[in-house]
This record gives sequence, C-alpha cells and structure tokens, in this order.
Amino acid sequence: MTESDDPAVLARQLAELRLEHRDLDAAIERLGQASDVDELTVKRLKKRKLWLKDCIARLESALIPDEPA
Repeated sequence: MTESDDPAVLARQLAELRLEHRDLDAAIERLGQASDVDELTVKRLKKRKLWLKDCIARLESALIPDEPA
C-alpha cells in the first residue's frame, strides 16, 4: 500500500480496504459453515482481515485533520 497526502486518494484507498475487509468477513463466514473446513485457510484469511483493519485505522487517522494545541 502506498502512502499519499491527497485526501481523495486516501478516501479511495479506505473504501477499497473496507470492501476487501467486508468480503473477507463474508468468506470466513462461509468457510466456517462448510463441513470440510480448511483451518489454515481460515487462519490466513483472519490474519489478512486484521491487517486490513489496521490499515483502515491508519488511513482514517490520516484523514482526520490535525488540530492546533
């Protein structure tokens, strides 16, 4: 992921990450309901989902303007 100071670019990246996070959530849910669950795949998807959550938090923080003290 590339860092940018342009709020429009950050907002677009944030939207893409949120979409991927939501898609991963749905995929993990589907895999959890399957009878032949591949635990390693589920674990990797959950790890990716946590990484995305961290990226989303960083981008949200970058979009908040600094307030003077």
